[in-house]
Amino acid sequence: MQVQVVDYRAPDAAEKFTRSLHETGFGVLTHHPIRQALVEKIYADWLAFFNGDGKDAYAFSKDTQDGWFSTEISETAKGSQQKDIKEYFHIYPWGRIPPQLKEDALTYYREANALAEELLGWVEQYTPPDIAAKYREPLSNMIAGSTKTLLRVLRYPPLTGLEPAGSLRAAAHGDINLLTILPAANEPGLQVLGKDQQWHDVPCDFGTLTINIGDMLQEASEGYYPSTQHRVVNPTGEGAKKSRVSLPLFLHPRDDVVLSDRYTADAYLNERLRELGVKT
Repeated sequence: MQVQVVDYRAPDAAEKFTRSLHETGFGVLTHHPIRQALVEKIYADWLAFFNGDGKDAYAFSKDTQDGWFSTEISETAKGSQQKDIKEYFHIYPWGRIPPQLKEDALTYYREANALAEELLGWVEQYTPPDIAAKYREPLSNMIAGSTKTLLRVLRYPPLTGLEPAGSLRAAAHGDINLLTILPAANEPGLQVLGKDQQWHDVPCDFGTLTINIGDMLQEASEGYYPSTQHRVVNPTGEGAKKSRVSLPLFLHPRDDVVLSDRYTADAYLNERLRELGVKT
């Protein structure tokens, strides 16, 4: 399985990138506009937050899905028996954010969201006409006015050796949304399931940006863009003693967007949140 690594500045970047998304569900960009210094600062500042004792004041809301999700209530991937070994914080511009972290988080949210919109435009441009005809509205329209695009700050804690047998930092799953934008984490571990049913490491050189298709775009394109299963494996050796921080932005459509005969975006999202055990 060959996830394409594409130079964002190249004249044929949009075509190459979109082809990789169609063939593998994933693409990797280099020389993209996301500022590495901002990403590194966010990693360091939020790691300090996760290691501190102020998290309880931001305990997540089942109604709004913003705030801090502890390791005790972390997601259980669809089909998995074990909770993922992670904690995370959900950031929306309208949601709760620790004051000392707010400015950088919202700056990153705006910049990553702008890039995600551009990349969705690439996908729209290079979708074959017979597939594009299946969209109930243009992809770029689907995100207009959306309040659901989510920035998640994830911390995978150091391993203790006492984790339940078979548990992973993130068990195999597909993302719910349209596109996911993910700067390389501070530690490796991301793998994608190939058509050969083997797990393959995703290129993760610091400074690269990984983008993957979510289930909603798979649904809207009737499978032309596959939402490929991926996971974060547990490190061994010295790596097991380190936290891993990552910063995915999940690009979501408006609630009223019709994805298919089966689902609106809102119905799809709520079904998946119930499956993950974070909504009743």
